[in-house]
Amino acid sequence: GQMSVNRLEMKQVTKIPSFMGEIDVLKTIQLLPGVKGGAEGNSGFYVRGGGPDQNLVLLDEATVYNAGHLFGFFSVFNGDAVKDINLIKGGMPAQYGGRLSSVLDITMKEGNNQDFQVTGGIGIIASRFTVQGPIKKDTASFIVSGRRTYIDVLAKPLISDSSAFKGSGYYFYDLNTKFNWRINDKNRVFISGYFGRDVFTFNDNQSEFKVSIPWGNATTSLRWNHLVSPKMFVNTTSVFTDYNFSFGAEQDGFEFKLFSGIRDFNEKVDFTYLPNSKHYIRFGANYTFHTFTPNNVSAKSGETVFDLGGLKKELAHEAAIYFNDDWDVTNRIKIYAGLRYSYFIQVGPFDRYVQDVIGRTTDTISYGKYKKVADYGGLEPRLSMRFLLDENSSIKTSFTHNLQYVHLATLSPISLPTDIWVPSSDKVKPQIGEQYAAGYFRNFHNNMFETSVEVYYKNMRNQVEFAPSALPSDNVNNNTDNNFIFGNGQSYGAEFFFKKAKGKLNGWLGYTLSWTTRSFAEIDSGSFFYARYDRRHDISAVLVYDLNEHWSFGSIFVYGTGNAITLPDARYLI
Repeated sequence: GQMSVNRLEMKQVTKIPSFMGEIDVLKTIQLLPGVKGGAEGNSGFYVRGGGPDQNLVLLDEATVYNAGHLFGFFSVFNGDAVKDINLIKGGMPAQYGGRLSSVLDITMKEGNNQDFQVTGGIGIIASRFTVQGPIKKDTASFIVSGRRTYIDVLAKPLISDSSAFKGSGYYFYDLNTKFNWRINDKNRVFISGYFGRDVFTFNDNQSEFKVSIPWGNATTSLRWNHLVSPKMFVNTTSVFTDYNFSFGAEQDGFEFKLFSGIRDFNEKVDFTYLPNSKHYIRFGANYTFHTFTPNNVSAKSGETVFDLGGLKKELAHEAAIYFNDDWDVTNRIKIYAGLRYSYFIQVGPFDRYVQDVIGRTTDTISYGKYKKVADYGGLEPRLSMRFLLDENSSIKTSFTHNLQYVHLATLSPISLPTDIWVPSSDKVKPQIGEQYAAGYFRNFHNNMFETSVEVYYKNMRNQVEFAPSALPSDNVNNNTDNNFIFGNGQSYGAEFFFKKAKGKLNGWLGYTLSWTTRSFAEIDSGSFFYARYDRRHDISAVLVYDLNEHWSFGSIFVYGTGNAITLPDARYLI
């Protein structure tokens, strides 16, 4: 197979110890070399020195923009509904694009097409319930899986009626559903959906201060798989994805609300063509219409509503075409070659607020409906090679060039839901990344043991950060990207992996040695500094022992260098 790719089976994931018994896909991939957890208890993840927004997270082909519940302690992926997990850390095939660092491709279970099944579980934090079965045997099946936390329900009796914090609480819930129908030998249809919400409320009854923070994702995918001929099939997919976040506060009749989000409509068509045993060809096109809602604010006092400029949205179109060929050149040499061309355009209606050096708005440029604000495009070549030394060992190399047109502007080192997704614009250029990687892979004892060492170097341009003095603005007569600064980054390192794949005792040991730097002209005059994604050493050991079919024991050991941080010495106001 290709290098820098990890496939995880849900069967294996369920045996690994998890926080409060909640099986977590994102926590499990953080145990692989080259993948680091964002912060303690956080489901945001960094791959080979890239930020959380540089990971393309897909659930049945729908982009998931915020993959965390409970401020990142849990991921939005319910283990009961997940079938396959595929992580690509480098050398990603050309059908994937729009992100610099990695692809996490998650497929939902399709439902049992033979028997009706009901399963459930009561956990310390959440309860789960799954129903699946045939609608018509061998032809159509469905699965519905839901879970909800009950911290709020358990805490209620413990908070007395006289408590100042009566009415505060937190819960999340999510629902996964999938339906598939085999129309005939040539046609299959899949419909899948995900809906999840987090709701955090805080009440201080003494000062009559209330805060409400709801956020969540919704996705829907409709896919038609059609067999054109024995050598060719085509997938046509329509995807809708919506992520939104809101923060509301209320005191003494004054109400304030901040909200942001992103919504996508995505159409794609993917062809797979097998002309002979030596070639596996994929080609296709996709188009996405993005609606960004960077920070918007509304406020009212009693019946008085303040005019803060109305709801501001930013619209953009993104499109790509690609071609990919996995070619067996000889018995020993295999080449994975791909080329992608992508294009991005931000369109009106849009108001650009022009600011002077001290941040006062001096002019406004207004773009009408459908008018071009800015556009970008480019070729994205991908090339990987595998050379078999003998039947047990191989050398693999890869090169990828990626463009990223959407950016996550973040103010804190953990991925909070307050982070804002923004498009490339007349001020924000697309991120550009190149990654070079090489590795040696060897299996022992009839593939019982798998070992590998990979080295990589990654170069990243047009990285986005908030300016050091910036605070999350309310965007009244301002654009979010007026607060940005831009710089470059690089990351390099080595990953060592040892896995025992068979037998009663199995698991893996991973070690990563890596360096990650960034340089911004406005910070340290452009000399480089170690970024928050920098981790010198990262070790994880996973052991699972299957005693019998009823009992299995698992253990995890993790060691990591701490996060790089520079604390301010002082603050002064003039």
